[in-house]
Amino acid sequence: MSTPSPATRITHIGGPTTLIEVAGWRILTDPTFDPPGRRYTFGWGTASRKTTGPAIAATDLGPIDAVLLSHDHHGDNLDDTGRALLTTAGTVLTTTAGARRLGHHTHGLRPWQTTRLVRPGCPTIDVTATPCRHGPPLSRPLVGDVIGFALRWPGQHHGALWITGDTVLTRRVRQVPTRIRVGTVLLHLGGVRFPITGPLRYSMTARHAVRLCATLRPHTTIPVHYEGWQHFQEPRDVIERTFTTAPPAVCDSLRWLPPGEPTTIAV
Repeated sequence: MSTPSPATRITHIGGPTTLIEVAGWRILTDPTFDPPGRRYTFGWGTASRKTTGPAIAATDLGPIDAVLLSHDHHGDNLDDTGRALLTTAGTVLTTTAGARRLGHHTHGLRPWQTTRLVRPGCPTIDVTATPCRHGPPLSRPLVGDVIGFALRWPGQHHGALWITGDTVLTRRVRQVPTRIRVGTVLLHLGGVRFPITGPLRYSMTARHAVRLCATLRPHTTIPVHYEGWQHFQEPRDVIERTFTTAPPAVCDSLRWLPPGEPTTIAV
């Protein structure tokens, strides 16, 4: 007899930040809780202003067992309030370079490396780091290291929960569905561009997301990282319009999470 899948709730807090609640675990992704209005620099002349605040304040969040931090060096993935929150979380998983910078209880992962979240009374969650490239070829000196995360626990019916992290579509990213059966994907979108680098993209476009999902064939596709910042170039209406051109199974998998509202997802 198969193990029943525990109920999974996902709350979109804003930008890339989500709260994942499953079987007693409370897991936070890319903590961004600063108020809107500030301009953040990302290096090499790139910058952006935050236009929307979080749907839930950090002080109202409650205890966090683990933080999945795709990268620590960009303010739209880890801001000052989010950085302070890291010290109260049970575990922080991020890139190996990020772990060296953050220190204390942070654990660094290389792409395809797996670790386990273990806590008495809760199911074990296997976390596999997935590859990312946060920009065009040869952009690593500018954008730094980034990873995504695939989460697996007993009783998943449709497959792993995959958080892509900030990435464009690459050969290595397309390898994920060949190595991991994915049921739910949190897609970091936005088609990020900066005036100083012209047409170059630093996160996935909706068109490339459709291509990825056509291979992935997830049960549920959840867009994040598409609103709340000036450098996000493809808002919700662009994503929705693009997905209407996709095969029916891909189009039907798209699900929007109301900001700040816990939503039950069949994982």
